[in-house]
Amino acid sequence: MVPRTSVGPRSFGFRSLLSRGSATLAACAALLVTAGAHAQQPTEPAPEGQARPGAGAPASGPAASEPARGGLLPEEEPGAAPSDAMPQVDPAKDQQKLVQQGRERPTADGSIGARPSEVYSEDWWAHTRPILELHGYFRTRGELFHNFSLSRHDALGQGEQNLWAQPQDTTFTDKAGARRQVLLCGTPSAQGQFSECYDKSQAHANLRLRLNPEIHISDNLRIMSQVDLLDNLVLGSTPDSYALRPSGVGATGYSGAVNGYNGYAPLGAFATTQGPPTAGVNGYRNSIDVQRAWAEYLTPVGQLRFGRMPTHWGLGMVANAGDCLDCDFQTNSDRIMFVTGLKSLDLYFGGAWDFVSTGPTNATPYDVYGGQPYNTANLANVGQWVLFAARRTNPELQRLKLARGDVVLNGGLYSTYRKQLLDVVASENPLTIDRVNMANNGLERRGAEAFIPDAWVQLLYNKLRLEAEFAAIYGSLENSPASARVNDPIKIRMWGLATQAEFRAVEDKLRIQFGHGWASGDPNVEGLAPGNNGLQPRRSEGAISSFRFHPAYYVDYIFFRRIMSRIQNAYYFRPSVEYDFVRNPNGQKFGGGAAIIWSRASEFIQTPGNKRDLGVELDLQIYYQAKDGSLNDDPNKMGGFYTALQYGVFFPLGGLDYLKGEQDPTKNADWSLSTAQTVRLILGVMF
Repeated sequence: MVPRTSVGPRSFGFRSLLSRGSATLAACAALLVTAGAHAQQPTEPAPEGQARPGAGAPASGPAASEPARGGLLPEEEPGAAPSDAMPQVDPAKDQQKLVQQGRERPTADGSIGARPSEVYSEDWWAHTRPILELHGYFRTRGELFHNFSLSRHDALGQGEQNLWAQPQDTTFTDKAGARRQVLLCGTPSAQGQFSECYDKSQAHANLRLRLNPEIHISDNLRIMSQVDLLDNLVLGSTPDSYALRPSGVGATGYSGAVNGYNGYAPLGAFATTQGPPTAGVNGYRNSIDVQRAWAEYLTPVGQLRFGRMPTHWGLGMVANAGDCLDCDFQTNSDRIMFVTGLKSLDLYFGGAWDFVSTGPTNATPYDVYGGQPYNTANLANVGQWVLFAARRTNPELQRLKLARGDVVLNGGLYSTYRKQLLDVVASENPLTIDRVNMANNGLERRGAEAFIPDAWVQLLYNKLRLEAEFAAIYGSLENSPASARVNDPIKIRMWGLATQAEFRAVEDKLRIQFGHGWASGDPNVEGLAPGNNGLQPRRSEGAISSFRFHPAYYVDYIFFRRIMSRIQNAYYFRPSVEYDFVRNPNGQKFGGGAAIIWSRASEFIQTPGNKRDLGVELDLQIYYQAKDGSLNDDPNKMGGFYTALQYGVFFPLGGLDYLKGEQDPTKNADWSLSTAQTVRLILGVMF
């Protein structure tokens, strides 16, 4: 998919007329009647995108901001010359009509004439107000994670192989032979000792209300935004018993409610209500998060966008807007972008200047009262520039071509160049860095440079869809914490590939799909994913080649989505099938699906067991969508009420097992791997 680069905004002039009340409706009716009287005159067809004389509402396109002039021309006298002849002009009569017309015009104080005959189309356009459109969704998800540790003996903090840590409330023996006991369960013994706790499951529910307000100023100017309320809030995580209060005088941080915040709920068992999430009080986030805000202005030669906006390209392997109902991650860019093209050929071109990272600023906690922080080190900026070209067939023309049996080909190239000279010292926070006592004012040379081409192609024929995306990251890095070399650039060579094939049959009720993806691995590191400390230690000084898909590119429920957090250093094969038992034109549908995912490591040295086979996962689901809502009038879209029940089971293979010598048979522990399972319930409302 082209990253939201359409150059024709929706026309909403008629909708703005309807929002003005009954008096305005009467005025519009009189205006349309008057315009209809003049519609008898022959007119030349207007060019595409321009308003035709006599139109009651402006059309979309570059000239959409021009007010319509229909209904203002004086009627021709009976027997007058044809429209294409030169009319006879009476200056005196014309002057009298102009004077009379000036007396009848509405006032300029924002009011509308009392009689419909006093309303003119250009006056109406001047009195319009911005229109607010509200889209988004509300979702609630319940999730059960069972044995996501795969019965490996990795304790909390022992993440050298980056797998799932054991639950905090279970007892096990770690790889070092230490018995990690939780002696709090069962019936106490005569000595008052409880027995060991065992629980391999982790269950929770979460919710999100996402609003996408759109402020339409005119047909070619609008402001877009995205606001998340209670974003991924874990249900039950903000009770009044867990609220914190500032520590005593001279101390830093917060102390728990048991120290006096709420005497009526000193413990979790006494909680009485849930409070809004507040960073530093009962969590790390606030209840309202503004994710995006940007403006779009359509000029006669293209569209200008500026602000913090979503970025999506192709299948979403690298840049993914993450706008699906079940998505948790997204790509947002602070950028200035311009898009143009040849609409008749379905060709689009564009460029963007991105503000990836500005490094240290002079921001302080007191900026909340006013003031504008600014950048203090331009050489620490991460600059990024984007150029893209794409062919995207008009949706209506695409449906027509497919109905005729023609082949439709879409695709394009999205290229990115990124560069940084200096950076804040690794592991330091730009907001709290000690610029006075640290060498080089807390900066170090980074010397990073990368070129990222991303190609996408889509072929459609009848009921068949073939789609692929290929990306590479080609660059260098002079100085990094993972290398002992200084001022000796390390090469960056990464490659990724994602493909999808789909065939539809039985009136589109049956969908047979096959997906494949590959992310290049790195033979110079151990571990499939980086730990919390950033770049992975390297065994040798070869090129950095660990490619990672965007985390919103989902192919399963357990391994890549949860345990690995994304597709990285691995490849997979994914056959799947979906069938709608009920599929109505009003959007109502009920169906089910199944998928099998076989995953393998790109470099066996990166796996815990030094073998390529990672595992096989089986995913099942049933789903239902009601006919409510205004977005689900197309069976291929999601709208209104939607729910899905999903089940997944993952069978680990040799690549996730232990190496020889890691198992200690003298310890009282079961060293065999076991399956992971999940049950997911999704409830959503899209509008």
